[in-house]
Amino acid sequence: MQSPAIKEAFSLLKQLRQVMDDTGRVPEKLSHILEIISDKMQADAAVCYVTVDDNYLELFASCGLLPDNSRRLRLRYNEGMIGEIAESKRSLVIDNIWLYPKFASQPELAEEKDFKSFIGVPVLQWNRVVGVLALYNFSEIKRSQEDVELLETMAMVLAEILLSEEVSEYKKLLIKARGLSTKDKIKGLCLNKGYGIGVAVVHRRRQSVTNIFAEDKEKELRRLEIAHHQMNEDLDAKLNSTKLGIGEHVDILDTYRMFAKDKGWYAKIADNIKGGLTAEAAVERAYEDMWNRLSQSSDNYMKERLHDLRDVADRLQAYLSGDYNRAVDVTAKDIIIVAKTMGPAELMDYDYTRVRGLILEDGTPTMHVAIVAKALNIPVLAKIKGVFSEIQSGQTVAIDGNEGFAYINPTPQVEADFRKKIAQKEELRKKLAALRNLPAKTLDGIDIGLYVNVGLPMDFDYIETTNCDGVGLYRTEIPFMTSDTMPDVEKQVTYYKDLMDRCGDKKVIFRSLDVGSDKLLPYWAYAGETNPAIGWRSIRITLDRRAILRKQLRAFLLAAVGKELNIMFPMISDLAEFEDAKETLKIELDKDKCKGQPLPKKVNIGLMIEVPSVIFQLDDILPKADFISVGTNDLAQFIFACDRGNPKLSERYDVLSAPFLNVMKTIVDKANAAGVYCSVCGEMASNPIEALALIGLGYRNFSSSGSAFGKVKSMIRSVNTEEISDYMQLLLKSTRDSLRPQLIAYAYDHGIEIY
Repeated sequence: MQSPAIKEAFSLLKQLRQVMDDTGRVPEKLSHILEIISDKMQADAAVCYVTVDDNYLELFASCGLLPDNSRRLRLRYNEGMIGEIAESKRSLVIDNIWLYPKFASQPELAEEKDFKSFIGVPVLQWNRVVGVLALYNFSEIKRSQEDVELLETMAMVLAEILLSEEVSEYKKLLIKARGLSTKDKIKGLCLNKGYGIGVAVVHRRRQSVTNIFAEDKEKELRRLEIAHHQMNEDLDAKLNSTKLGIGEHVDILDTYRMFAKDKGWYAKIADNIKGGLTAEAAVERAYEDMWNRLSQSSDNYMKERLHDLRDVADRLQAYLSGDYNRAVDVTAKDIIIVAKTMGPAELMDYDYTRVRGLILEDGTPTMHVAIVAKALNIPVLAKIKGVFSEIQSGQTVAIDGNEGFAYINPTPQVEADFRKKIAQKEELRKKLAALRNLPAKTLDGIDIGLYVNVGLPMDFDYIETTNCDGVGLYRTEIPFMTSDTMPDVEKQVTYYKDLMDRCGDKKVIFRSLDVGSDKLLPYWAYAGETNPAIGWRSIRITLDRRAILRKQLRAFLLAAVGKELNIMFPMISDLAEFEDAKETLKIELDKDKCKGQPLPKKVNIGLMIEVPSVIFQLDDILPKADFISVGTNDLAQFIFACDRGNPKLSERYDVLSAPFLNVMKTIVDKANAAGVYCSVCGEMASNPIEALALIGLGYRNFSSSGSAFGKVKSMIRSVNTEEISDYMQLLLKSTRDSLRPQLIAYAYDHGIEIY
């Protein structure tokens, strides 16, 4: 049954379509549309602001305002009520604007003293604000939810005209008038280092939704079913046939595939069709509903999943419209992709063997397309305002991912310099590959244990390709996250035994289930938490849900029969927690002994050092632990009280600072004094300059990502431990906020390889 809002909108649709089809300038068309909307919603005035860039909105059309208030006006995001809507991407209803904190009383903001009530909605395209539509009344009017829904539906129609070529040209003129015209060299945020040069390919925009209301619901449901089935079939074929290698990017693409097949999301789209929308509009509404519910979450996992869901929604739209093959129609041998933003699977629509770089207007280091690009050795630049409009398809573009610059139509000299740098990078790749069979031993003969971190079975190939000493961290939550249901003991045994068999006699350290915070299981319900990173997660969950932990420990014991078993508990906060987890393992081990079942040759029990409180109990904990491993990612987050996923803080605090390095030295000194094996398995172990500092502190075991293994090994083979240890003693007394420049200079002065 159609909702009242959709019924009302349907009656307006023909009028708005007629206005949009008429000849004339865009501002006049918009003004006419505003008059129609104002009349239907009994408003005294209406305004339509258009986004110029990510900071400003321009008053583009109005009706009902005084002549001196109808001139062209500009607003910042979050300025006044209009700016608040643009910033929050949420609708706003106010009975009396003079009582509202964000009310701006300047007449030039069109928020006049004669007006009292206000209703405004964002005009969205693919979750990006392209404008704001707002209505004013002289008297106080209490707007209903149906009014909001009606205006939001009108905004979907209005989005079409705001995306017209004429509006785009107008925006370009505004940008040029502000001195932001095309430059030969532009600066961005580096998300992945490297050099690339090629022909620019501007990533196509998905077509906007033009047909909103369904005439035949059954037909729309059939269209949805066919498009959804075809999309998933093609996606499976693409990802199964593509040689993606191994690593976190594979996990991301597999999780993306899970989203594409999610039954709940599909059911929401079908419900929207039954409510009167076309398949295309139903997909858009389902995404917007999900975005409204989850966008305010502080959970980085959720935020990244919303980007994935946006990508899936766009992909389904493409299959509904029949233009899903356009993205791969690129003939140039070397290409640079330019986009506002991208999802991880969108990158795979191109022949990635020809992609030499990726430039994004938006983007963060944790966004999934950046992680996939990094795994494919594609340099990535982001946060370049207006680049989507500045660079045109067919232009030659060069990316310097080390310094963070992109060159548009580079000179012959610049192009020659890039070709040289690319050749040097290929030589480095060959050099690192040649280290495979050489030992991880320092110049003064100190052996360093060098292990790899793994998750999915595809990661297991790193064991052979790197010739590592073993697996320093097996993320057992990955199989849980990629499964539709909780894996039972038998299924877990197959995962763990496969890894043990691949490693042979090499060390394998299993981390017990580490979920919560940014790692959520699709089949678990999670209560919302203000600070999920320091909330109910990891060992706290599995000790509360003891049956899950016991089943996993039982699977560990069965998989390691006849071999040495190493089990590590994450997120331990105090001695009692560690002893509780150990006791749970002891119960399962005693059960197997009583049953006469085959057992592991030896069982070692350890913990991760991630929570600062546990450092103060190391003297009590170490005698009861067989090994420890420092998770520097969470430890740094907690030491600095800094959300590591927050881009505003990403460069404010450095692990290469005296406070954090002194904490790391305390840990390794206590472990060495107690004779307990100590390793590092966080990001510091995968960064050559940071691992160099750790060697100077006394660390002798590292577990890195497979992609960074060769670079860390090269650093190890070029360093003298005694010399770097002496230098670190001096640096630990420094009061600088970062010691990174000093360490880099030291490495260069002493010929230490920190590629």
